[in-house]
Amino acid sequence: MRRALAISGLLLLAVLMILTAGWGALALYYSGSQNPVPQTTLVGAFVVAALLAVVALGFRRWRWRAVVAYVALFAAVVTWWRGIEPSNDRDWQPDVARLAHATIEGDMVTVRNIRNFTYRSETDYTPAYHDKTFDLSKLEGVDLVAVYWMGPAIAHTFVSFAFAGGEHLAISIETRKEKGEGYSTLKGFFRQYELYYVVADERDVIGLRTNYRRDPPEDVYVYRQQGRLENGRRVFIEYMKQINALATRPDFYNTLINNCTTDIWYNSLVNAEHLPFSWKILASGYVPQYLYESGRLDTSVPFPELQRRAHVNARAQAAGIGPDFSRRIREPAADPKQASVPSAKDNHQ
Repeated sequence: MRRALAISGLLLLAVLMILTAGWGALALYYSGSQNPVPQTTLVGAFVVAALLAVVALGFRRWRWRAVVAYVALFAAVVTWWRGIEPSNDRDWQPDVARLAHATIEGDMVTVRNIRNFTYRSETDYTPAYHDKTFDLSKLEGVDLVAVYWMGPAIAHTFVSFAFAGGEHLAISIETRKEKGEGYSTLKGFFRQYELYYVVADERDVIGLRTNYRRDPPEDVYVYRQQGRLENGRRVFIEYMKQINALATRPDFYNTLINNCTTDIWYNSLVNAEHLPFSWKILASGYVPQYLYESGRLDTSVPFPELQRRAHVNARAQAAGIGPDFSRRIREPAADPKQASVPSAKDNHQ
């Protein structure tokens, strides 16, 4: 029995070392080095050292020396990785070049650098920004926007605040990419993207996805949330505080714990009535169902019917990017065939 326990302990230690070595290798690989030769060499040396340490577990004479050496090596990688600092001073892609910021004076909130690009295609656009003052006493609702491109389990989610007079302010939490940089889910685990709040007109942040994204196309659903407007006002202010904080203290995006959907939940914690954390927040495509099950969406109809009504692509494409875009995408969906249920597609952001 003692021998069996010892062997089991060594196997568990070997698995732990292999898992941490995998993390360390990826952290080094995605270090952002412009020269791949020393980067690849460093990754290779680390992997070889880790494998030697695992093999040494089978030799009593070298076992604990190898473990101590590996722990020291892994600690050095973690220390280096934790020393990577986020920055607002990089050569950013034009669509994330400007940071929004806000001035809060009671119920009056002035938001600066609201994005409202004119698109000719997903990558061909004319940048434009404007400032606008919103009266929180005129908040009429908060919408959840869910965007699908790779099946029902994964979605990009963001919120849009609706004010009297048909005004809307959408805020989408995304990666802030440098020029020439693409999105990688794996890179998102390793401090390679700064966190960015896209503060935009709906014609920009929704219209881009419904009318111009083609590879692959994206399905967009807009759900009106149910609840006290005072809760929505507090969340709006929390968003503004986070936006202002990022202007002076940049932060990293993280694929798992600091992303478009988890940060919506974090911002909702200002309300005592916030939803408890759920695995459906991590599997972000199920957030609308989670809200529905919690009574935070219209439950007067079955969820599939609500989902059909929430699908806005056909209405957005019919409307074009005009001044009445927000009103027209919220018109009742008359044709049941116009909505599609999220299905498996290629990865895209």
